[in-house]
Amino acid sequence: MRETYGMHNFHIPVMGIGFTIDTPVKVAQFGISSVISLVDDILMEKMREFYSKKLDIPFHAISEKVEDFRAKRITTYLNMVDEMVQQKFHDVKSMMADGQKELDKYMEMLPDLSSIKEKFNELVHNNTLKADIQQWLNENLLTGNIDVNIMTKVDRVNYLEGNKLPSEYNDAHAALRGFANSNLNSSVVLSAGMSPSLYSYIENFEDFYPNTEGKLIKRIILKVSDYRSALIQGKFLAKKGIWVSEFRVESGLNCGGHAFATDGYLLGPILEEFKNNRTALTDSMFEIYVQALKTKNRNCPEVPPSIFITAQGGIGTSEEHNFLLEYYNLDSIGWGTPFLLVPEVINVDEKTLELLCEAKEDDLHLSDISPLGIPFNSLKKNTKDAEKQVWISNGRPGSPCPKKYVALNQEFTERPICSASRQFQRLKLEQISDQKIINGSYQKAVEKIVEKSCICVGLGTSALLVNNLETKIEGPGVSVCPGPNMAYFSKIVSLQEMTDHIYGRTNLIDNPDRPNLFIKELGIYIDYLKRLAAELPENPTDKQYAFLEKYRKNLIEGIEYYRYLFSTDKFFSGSESEVALKELEKLSAQLALSFQIKAEA
Repeated sequence: MRETYGMHNFHIPVMGIGFTIDTPVKVAQFGISSVISLVDDILMEKMREFYSKKLDIPFHAISEKVEDFRAKRITTYLNMVDEMVQQKFHDVKSMMADGQKELDKYMEMLPDLSSIKEKFNELVHNNTLKADIQQWLNENLLTGNIDVNIMTKVDRVNYLEGNKLPSEYNDAHAALRGFANSNLNSSVVLSAGMSPSLYSYIENFEDFYPNTEGKLIKRIILKVSDYRSALIQGKFLAKKGIWVSEFRVESGLNCGGHAFATDGYLLGPILEEFKNNRTALTDSMFEIYVQALKTKNRNCPEVPPSIFITAQGGIGTSEEHNFLLEYYNLDSIGWGTPFLLVPEVINVDEKTLELLCEAKEDDLHLSDISPLGIPFNSLKKNTKDAEKQVWISNGRPGSPCPKKYVALNQEFTERPICSASRQFQRLKLEQISDQKIINGSYQKAVEKIVEKSCICVGLGTSALLVNNLETKIEGPGVSVCPGPNMAYFSKIVSLQEMTDHIYGRTNLIDNPDRPNLFIKELGIYIDYLKRLAAELPENPTDKQYAFLEKYRKNLIEGIEYYRYLFSTDKFFSGSESEVALKELEKLSAQLALSFQIKAEA
């Protein structure tokens, strides 16, 4: 029997930098897992000071003058979060008069078929002695995980007195060290692709290896977009004696934040491949893993540790949630974007909440504002972009770049700078002004340069505004990164209400025209193909055209897969299947027409 994921079969993924910076403090005591971003140690230090004052405990700042300050800030903040969660969880289980309401909330939010909920209700109904119920609660209730996220690409090199520091002081490396040195028994989510240097660095920390009981104190979650990537990365880490405990499959485009588009591979077929190859994936990794542990003279498990497969990106109804769990044998579903409307859980300021509630499909777009050069799902008219436009109008485009977390560009300087910074944009604009650019392409080049936004600040500022903290350095502008799914949620709700929606006990979507998540993703990918085709030069190379052809063929195969799925699987009702199949035909015709026009051109 496969190990269960936890008390719930959904989790809250990382959102931005500050939106989920303290979410575990608000949900972990109810058995719900969530993820903290480790990008911004400055924000974590401010939040630690905030909670220290709130709890009336001493606060000792960790100055930038302290050696390894970034890792130490992260460790100290995570330890504080863990302590707060454990105290809240203790209160939930204590069955004191004041805590009974929280215990009831814990039980009410569990899935209806939860064995824990059923047993608890049975004990209460049978008037079981309070002491016996208390013992049962202590033995059976679990907290949600306090997981953390590291974007492998955000691994800025750091300097001391003008001298470049060794790679272990790079931002992502220091974040990993901060997590590894913490008291947490949880996972680090590694996203944004494989980093051999960072992955190799994991070998230095004891908690990622099996202890004397064969348990992993710290675990690895890889966010992946397809099976092949999971297999390659899983084997790479297994060769180092590091086990991947979860593969978190994210829709390439139908997600919030940075969108790592596949070459036309769609979520359904990708999950099908994981479903069909789950045992093979585990076995191939375990064989390599055992050999690596033996070489290192470490404890070696006799059977493979658990591997969870989860999915996220665009899920919006309990029906979709249950289908993914049951049909693809998934362990948990990530619900991100809808939680942006749950201020009880997520740090979203009032102005941004208002914009999110009012957002329609046209207000949500795949932008080029990220300095990382990766497409970025964003909300039009967000206050950070409005701030950016003021700078442009005043003839001073670019951000002052107060935090420099994505200062990764070396086009003009030996020491990297950010492409959203005022320094970079001034230099880049000067460069193109000296070039002969005709037929209106100069203005397009200017717009492409100044479009970049300071998201490493904007994605964290909301946490400061919500908690009434100083934003003098950051400014008040907020970047927000919902997925396209935001268009179908329009009101502020509580944690209880959102959980009830996930489990089908209520419905928060009042728009009957919301498409199935697979159909929505397909439409987004076809639009993205059109965008790629439009960006081709007048005389594309054979390689460029072959890429688009491969992309198109993958989409066609995805459409065929969905035709079969919606026609044959008993999970879909007749009316739902009929609507989905009609939409598939429309999108199929749209795909053929858009590509044919480009091919003829």
